[in-house]
Amino acid sequence: MMWLAGLAVVIMATVLAVWKLLRSRNMELWIGSYLRRPRMRAVDGPVHVMFCFVDHFEPMWHGADEATQRERVDRWCRDYRTLAGRHRDADGRPPQHSFFYPEEEYVPEYLDKLSALCTEGYGEIEVHLHHDNDTEANFKEGMSRFCRVLHERHGALPRDPATGELRFGFIHGNWCLDNSRPDGRWCGLDNELILLRELGCYADFTLPSAPSDTQTSTINSIYYATDDPHAPKSHDQGVPVRVGGRASGDLMLIQGPLGLNWKDRRMGIIPRIENADVRRGQPPTPQRVDAWVRAGVHVQGRPDWLFVKIHTHGTQEGDIDTLLGPPVDAMHDYLESAYNDGKRYVLHYVTAREAYNIVKAAEAGMQGNPGDYRDYALPAPRASWAGGKVAQAAA
Repeated sequence: MMWLAGLAVVIMATVLAVWKLLRSRNMELWIGSYLRRPRMRAVDGPVHVMFCFVDHFEPMWHGADEATQRERVDRWCRDYRTLAGRHRDADGRPPQHSFFYPEEEYVPEYLDKLSALCTEGYGEIEVHLHHDNDTEANFKEGMSRFCRVLHERHGALPRDPATGELRFGFIHGNWCLDNSRPDGRWCGLDNELILLRELGCYADFTLPSAPSDTQTSTINSIYYATDDPHAPKSHDQGVPVRVGGRASGDLMLIQGPLGLNWKDRRMGIIPRIENADVRRGQPPTPQRVDAWVRAGVHVQGRPDWLFVKIHTHGTQEGDIDTLLGPPVDAMHDYLESAYNDGKRYVLHYVTAREAYNIVKAAEAGMQGNPGDYRDYALPAPRASWAGGKVAQAAA
């Protein structure tokens, strides 16, 4: 009997240690979803991979002076042209970078430069926001003003063909969409999903946010969330987007891959979190690229159209040599060799808006080459690959 008691103590101690480990990285929020995830099944024909790189692009990061801010933007506009110009997807498109620019860091000069880069065909500009203890009136006024400026001065953001309203993709600063931090900091709006819908947001691209405590229990998904205006984090769960379905709730969320990296373990034992973040300490190795694809983010009913959305903070000096240098260059080489053979895989570099359009095309039951649906629901803004081509033709 003594040995049974001893075994019970060992088991309890092990369970407690595992629980403490999970809590230390906020993994208890999502590990159940990860363990219950369905296994991806083989599909007939090639798998199309939509690769979308979104950037929390913050020139003023860490209180930088004006000279540093300008150098950050100038380096991106100089070096990204060179890097992306060496690569092409199955449609002949270079890598597309989605610059989610913070409303509170607006400087016309920086947006003019990014707009020129995007007009040459290297990405698009979307909306990012850091705020704290905000009010509805301030949020709506600030966001509306910023969207108008982005569109009218900088050629960003499309107008909805049906309504004429400006539409935008969104990333929440500090990961705190819909007031999702337990302490209520860095947002303040329990009805943020409703407000975003009313302002014209077509989809949110904030997640995954692990190891932050803002991470949802829903992972590796494309889904519609319905806001409870009296409670935070209403997007913790939602209705998956599916073929033959319809829009519901208040906001679509397009998540990036989240899981455990068993090939990169602390102390050789504990797997690290794979959260689709690219930086110097998390370079985009072939193993990570494979894990992103295996996450299988897709519209239900279209497993042959996979969405790989990764993210970064592009203006931080410690990471910029990774993002504009050999590691990301090698990532694109690997994508174009391993996931663009035309038989097993077909690669498509897409912006956030194009990813949304392709999601909507899948929902509507469209088939064939998803690259044909880049502008399916929302047209290209002036500062984009297609918008730049139109401007060139008109000139």
